[in-house]
Amino acid sequence: MELTPQTPKGAPAKSRLRRLAIAFALPIAGISLSGCTLPGFGAHQSDTTTGQSAYYLWQGFSVGAAIIGAFVIGLILYAVVAYRRKGDAIPKQTQYHVPLEIIYTVIPILIVIVLFVATIITENKVLAMPKTDVSINANAFQWGWGFTYDNQNAIAVGSTTDSPVMVMPVDTDVKITLTSTDVVHGFYVRDFNFSRYALPGVDNQFTLHATKTGMFFGQCTQLCGLYHSIMYYKVKVVTQAEYQTWLSSFNTPEGKATADAAKKVLKEQMSAHVPVKTEISRGAN
Repeated sequence: MELTPQTPKGAPAKSRLRRLAIAFALPIAGISLSGCTLPGFGAHQSDTTTGQSAYYLWQGFSVGAAIIGAFVIGLILYAVVAYRRKGDAIPKQTQYHVPLEIIYTVIPILIVIVLFVATIITENKVLAMPKTDVSINANAFQWGWGFTYDNQNAIAVGSTTDSPVMVMPVDTDVKITLTSTDVVHGFYVRDFNFSRYALPGVDNQFTLHATKTGMFFGQCTQLCGLYHSIMYYKVKVVTQAEYQTWLSSFNTPEGKATADAAKKVLKEQMSAHVPVKTEISRGAN
């Protein structure tokens, strides 16, 4: 008599659970291996108010995408498991389910509207130009930076390995007027979660509002020639008292001499290639 092995009781259920666990584990493993950090989803939480607004918008987009993605994947896995082929009979077909069709039409539209409104609100915050007494002119040239201050003797100029330092006060709206002497450059500060183009002949204006003191690294992010890779600068955020002391240091005889020498260097750099002036652009990026 031929004996047939008996399948242990509950084995099919365990096998299905194992397959489901693997199906859920694979996307989770993919996300983990991609190096996606939480809760920023790869973005840096900025040390400026405008950068924080963009960071929170990115978080909202990422969370929404994760929820919708998980829901869609869940529906797909459910359909694969629940409606897999079990024979030659055609399964029950459902169509023209009006309430369901309204739901999956209206919900995506509402999601798009929410994302659109959130984007507009954030853009308005980033592009806002509130009145301020602190105004800095940032000029990019191959391959360095020059920072001058309206109605002040203060100046910082440097190129390649001699990185200049742009000093600004904390908890204060600082107006930046960004220009380029020669080619397109990029003004980027990672810790500010902020980037703008420096365009020849264009005054690109924006506002920075730092929320903490410290030294922050900046660099050019547009390929601009031979020494683009070392076109660095730094942003030093200080207290109001320290900022005023720093400005006053350029009013001493030694400070004035240093400022005059730096202005001469910057003038020579800017006169090398004089761009044609065009209209002001606040949000060129």
